Amino acid sequence: MGTTFKVAAVWDSEAKVFTSTSDVPGLVIEADTFEEFVSLVEALAPEMLEANVPEAKRPYYFEIESHRALAVA
Repeated sequence: MGTTFKVAAVWDSEAKVFTSTSDVPGLVIEADTFEEFVSLVEALAPEMLEANVPEAKRPYYFEIESHRALAVA
């Protein structure tokens, strides 16, 4: 059985990018779109886990949530 990790894509309205918060040590992501963000998680998170949490069991599962605040006047 694998290990599940949580990753959040948080919209930075000033910079106009999604940034990451997660329980994956060393994972830092910045992306223009949510789709790009997910692709970067898929590519980078396993590398960070292998380097920083070698005892984590494969397959790795990632629960990705998107957070975006919207102000409407």
